Amino acid sequence: MNNSNSQIKNYLDPSFISKLKSLELKAKTVVEGFKVGLHKSPYHGFSAEFSEHKPYMQGDPIKNIDWKIYGKSDKFFIKQFEEETNLICHILLDVSASMDYKKEAELTKLEYGTTLAASLSYLMIQQQDAVGMSFYSDRIEKYLPPKATRVYLHTILGSLHNINKNGNKTETANCLNSIAQKIKKRGLVIIISDFFDDVDKVISALKHFKYKKNEVIVFQILDPIEKSFAFGNDAIFVDKETSEEITTQPYQIQKAYQSAMKDYLHKLKSECLNNKIEYNLIDTTTPFDKALFSYFKKRARMN
Repeated sequence: MNNSNSQIKNYLDPSFISKLKSLELKAKTVVEGFKVGLHKSPYHGFSAEFSEHKPYMQGDPIKNIDWKIYGKSDKFFIKQFEEETNLICHILLDVSASMDYKKEAELTKLEYGTTLAASLSYLMIQQQDAVGMSFYSDRIEKYLPPKATRVYLHTILGSLHNINKNGNKTETANCLNSIAQKIKKRGLVIIISDFFDDVDKVISALKHFKYKKNEVIVFQILDPIEKSFAFGNDAIFVDKETSEEITTQPYQIQKAYQSAMKDYLHKLKSECLNNKIEYNLIDTTTPFDKALFSYFKKRARMN
């Protein structure tokens, strides 16, 4: 691997990003690494002026076609003006106690989700898209309506930086339904959570967004050990939301746990796909470009 490829990989690696100090620097680094990586992806034709152009659509003024981009990509793009807002997006971040967990990764699920939310916001506002942000646990902790200005990005990043880790329980389904009621204009809804809640209620709440004609992307964030349950010796397990404790030998329940987790993940994924909700299972060691590519592909299809 050459130095350039290695540097791009670092820019997207959670363990590298975790060492950066400010959230804005983390978001900027992830986005810049992602954009450079676009040159080596199937989306090469989009990458050169990613933040300044959009695909030509029938009815767009021909005078705005950028012929230089056409020469590079053999595709028609038009220059995108500052006042244009192409998309309204709501990012919903689970900040409940279960998200504040790590075992095999440098970042907790909440830290990973916060960096992902910041990076998506940074990327969208570069695109002149309007971004809103909601934090929830067993209630809606904060709701920021969508705006498209660069100044607003600092408000979003400041709110992400100052998330209150208050140890609240999870009420994902109820909170999603409440937020769905607040959304008046249809757009894109991105939900970042471990989804440790009643799966049937969660699916019903996700359908609420679809019923209101929103596009939906789900990012289910897990620590790797939450999938494998590969603990070693006797262990005491503490529920981060209820403080209940159980002492056990993990190997005795590993198979049952893995089977139950597999069924749970399969149900959530299949129900999302059946309802045309884009589902992404991401562990906290996964490079951030996987999540950004999912958003990018959804946005391209919407356009």
